[in-house]
Formats: sequence, C-alpha cells, structure tokens
Amino acid sequence: MFQLDLKSRKSIYEQIVDNCKELIVAGVLAPNDRLPSVRELSATLTVNPNTIQKAYRELEQTGWIYTVSGLGCFVSESRHEPDLAQIRALLNKIGTLVQELLFLGVSLEEVKQELDKVIQERGASH
Repeated sequence: MFQLDLKSRKSIYEQIVDNCKELIVAGVLAPNDRLPSVRELSATLTVNPNTIQKAYRELEQTGWIYTVSGLGCFVSESRHEPDLAQIRALLNKIGTLVQELLFLGVSLEEVKQELDKVIQERGASH
C-alpha cells in the first residue's frame, strides 16, 4: 500500500505524506479507515518512527486525517471547504513547471499532451 522511492529527491517524510494523500484521493483509503499505527508503518517501511509521526502530524494539521487517543489515526471525511491558499500554491507550481518546460525547449503542444495524459490517468482512477 505505502511505497517509498529511495532514489527520489523528496524526503521520506514528504513521500509518506504524498502517498497517503494519493491513497485517499484514489479512494483506496476511505473516510474513517484506520491508518497503520506509527509502529506498524515504521516496521513495514523500515523507517524511523519519528518520520512516520511527523508525516501523520502534518496530515492531521492539514485535515487529511484525525487521531483518536488510544485508537490511532483515521482518514477524515472529505473536506467541505477547499484550502484556497493551498490550491493557489499548487496552481502556481504548475505554472512554474510549465515555464521551466518551455524554457527547456518543450513545445506548448507537448506540455498540453502530457497534462491531458495525467488528467486522463487520474480521471480513470476516480
């Protein structure tokens, strides 16, 4: 279920956060599903428990999961109000990446085709 890419430039903690979000968005983890405990996930991924705890803390602070004392962490109900600042930041990232691709000589048509592929792939999983 959870996977790490040891060759990735992303930190392990960021990969865990992103992986968890992907599993929630894709519907693999449904609202109120229990996440593996810090100890379980730490053993499965062979990662320091503090790294797992840090990832879970961020997911909780951003509303993706919630904690029940003594029971563990669970997937939150779908968030009703979108985080507009987060949406704006992500859209800005897309803009920056498109600019970088254009600078590297990738045509606008190629960028559009790649974006369409990503959208179709994500749409198929929903």
